[in-house]
Amino acid sequence: MNKIYSTIPLAQCIVELCVAKRIFDIVISPGSRNAPLTIGFANHPKINSFSIVDERSAAFFALGMAQQFQKPVVLVCTSGSALLNYYPAVAEAFYSDIPLVVISADRPENLIDIGDGQTIRQPNVFKNHILYSANLKSNPQDSPSEKISFFNETEINRALNLAFERNGPVHINAPFAEPLYKKTDKLAVSVDNIPRQTENRTIVPSEVESFLQNWNNSDRKMILVGVNFPKEIDEEHLEYFAEDPSVLVFTETTSNLHHENFFPSIDTIIAPIETDENAVHYFKKLQPEVLLTFGGMVISKKVKAFLRNYPSKYHYHIDSKKACDTFFSLTKHFEIEPNAFFDKIIPEINHGYGDYRKFWDEVKIYRKKKRSEYLEQIPYSDFMVFDEIFKNFPAGRMLQIGNSSAIRYAQLFDLKKTISVFCNRGTSGIDGSVSTAIGAAVASEKPTVLVIGDLGFLYDSNGLWNNYIPENFKIIVVNNGGGGIFRILPGDNTTDYFEKFFETAHQLTAEHLAKMYHFGYEKIEQEEELSPKLKTFFSTETKQILEIFTPKEINPNVLLNYFDYIRK
Repeated sequence: MNKIYSTIPLAQCIVELCVAKRIFDIVISPGSRNAPLTIGFANHPKINSFSIVDERSAAFFALGMAQQFQKPVVLVCTSGSALLNYYPAVAEAFYSDIPLVVISADRPENLIDIGDGQTIRQPNVFKNHILYSANLKSNPQDSPSEKISFFNETEINRALNLAFERNGPVHINAPFAEPLYKKTDKLAVSVDNIPRQTENRTIVPSEVESFLQNWNNSDRKMILVGVNFPKEIDEEHLEYFAEDPSVLVFTETTSNLHHENFFPSIDTIIAPIETDENAVHYFKKLQPEVLLTFGGMVISKKVKAFLRNYPSKYHYHIDSKKACDTFFSLTKHFEIEPNAFFDKIIPEINHGYGDYRKFWDEVKIYRKKKRSEYLEQIPYSDFMVFDEIFKNFPAGRMLQIGNSSAIRYAQLFDLKKTISVFCNRGTSGIDGSVSTAIGAAVASEKPTVLVIGDLGFLYDSNGLWNNYIPENFKIIVVNNGGGGIFRILPGDNTTDYFEKFFETAHQLTAEHLAKMYHFGYEKIEQEEELSPKLKTFFSTETKQILEIFTPKEINPNVLLNYFDYIRK
């Protein structure tokens, strides 16, 4: 492919700097003002360009790609409200530490707020949820200013480097004056690629002396792991803590950590205690002296409430970027990658003594046995459906999960070790789950299944509106006719306004969407169909949507009774 450039030097500069920094994946939404960027990116032989019309969907698609690549992906849009549609994905990227580069085309400053169409105040529009905003300046082509060119190039370098260095979203706002569509095969700029800073973080002995003393002198230590990329933690570190009788390792579905001595279903341990007549006794028995956390956002509200009401004496968080004081008891933030931290401290710590893990191991085993008993006697419901999904889920695939009920049910079951799990837990919204899953599937090339509720699926059904969906991509929609999670939460769910404003009851299905977007479609409406149709669904090699209808009146009682049953 011959290189074709926009005649606008600023557009050339942006494209050349992206390529120089090895950012090759660009998601573009159509528009006029961004034509100079579209011309440059779409005609560059090293660039993989994707065209997605809906900007909100495009942003989550790029988020899914960046989630898997673990390096920046670029978004390009026209001026005006198009840019605002990126905001949900930008916020998710900000809280999930995913590198996105938003490049918005704009009008020159003198054309803002004079009544032109598709103009808004774009500079700093993401100021509360962005690592950096580079507000570039318009540089007239007929009499360009070297000072402005130098400013723009410096700002572009700074923004792109920060996306790499700090793993998060950055925004580059680029004003372009008309004409917008002129092309050339001559490159008019020579860019200076400013190297990004690399920082090998470490900790000095004095920083960990207090930690080592408190750890070694404690008989009850808890490690709690939030969102974590698969295979990110060295196996020998996991083995070390798994063998320590004084350590409980609580893992979430999104932690992607597995060991028979770990505790993967946190709510199954904590929720039954809440209604026990000896709740205080058991919570104090579970209360850690030292809490060690790493990974991203924690899903379980139960463990958050527990550790806030029964705080550890010392809470240490490991993360090279940030520490959230989720439990209001943070003692120290070690600004280092977990593996590097464990390399440093494991030679200095000792296995503890006592029956801390032994006691809770027995509880875990008992609860798993009771769960099996419970599943044998419950009626057809969400609980049964999720159990069957995960029992039949093939090893080695990627599982993308929608928020709300879907991810919370997933927390209650054991998943195969080779399944990699992802969910948009930065902001925990239902928007964008379909688009994220498709972007992730495109980037990873691993067979991917999205498990999602009906509202989350319908909310982001525009995510199916693109030409890049892999043939091995599948969706399971658990349709309980509305926002089923609101029937589980405290409140009066018998009123008319509950169904209208909270549950948002509906009669919609995925069938016609499947047909429109060329997916195979199958549905399940009763227990006898579950296992055989799931097996067929997973074995097919074409795009499929499986819609499983469940009874909304029964679902909440089955779930709430579960915790009471496994307690007894």
